[in-house]
Amino acid sequence: MIKTKAYAALSSTSELAPFELERRSPGQEDVQIEILYCGVCHSDIHQARNEWGNSRYPMVPGHEIIGKVTAFGSAVSGFSLGETVGVGCMVDSCRTCPDCADGQEQFCNATTFTYNSEDKISGGNTYGGYSTQIVVDRHFVLHVSDKLDPAESQIVVDLTGVTLLDSSGLGALVSLLNRARAAGSPLGIVCAQRHIRRVFEITGLRRAFVFGDDLNGVREALADASNAPS
Repeated sequence: MIKTKAYAALSSTSELAPFELERRSPGQEDVQIEILYCGVCHSDIHQARNEWGNSRYPMVPGHEIIGKVTAFGSAVSGFSLGETVGVGCMVDSCRTCPDCADGQEQFCNATTFTYNSEDKISGGNTYGGYSTQIVVDRHFVLHVSDKLDPAESQIVVDLTGVTLLDSSGLGALVSLLNRARAAGSPLGIVCAQRHIRRVFEITGLRRAFVFGDDLNGVREALADASNAPS
């Protein structure tokens, strides 16, 4: 076991405070990560305050993790020591259901979340990224381009690679999108029909999944937005 320093909520009313936990030693399929940065998501606040009614204490929040590989198991390939990697909101799933077989683990009914879940391997709770290190199955560790600044990359792993936002917040992401373009990352966006033209104007993107109540209206909005200046 690996002693790890962290910040934890001990109850729904307590402030985050220094906490020590034990991570499992890396198994054959595991990657050990020194955590450099962790984003703060609104869900961390809701969970710490038990505003969704399912909180487990003590709780170490954090699911937008960026760090460096410090060790890995004998069955792990494709990762190297010192490599920059990310961990999103999941660290395990059943691996056998149709969703898992289709690469859609986020829909698995047996998903293990990065924190505030039952730890099916070590027992007790899973603990998140408000800590100095984490050990995660390789299947849920993401490669992060070395062309990206680690200090600004944690949003990329939010919700395991999907960032949700409304049009009012798009301007703040232009810099991040430009960096991702420079790194050669494929980019697209999911947005509501009423926002698509504004999204294309601000970001310069031309790939989108658009949702709305009127299929013809969605098609017209997408066609109109495709002609938006970039």
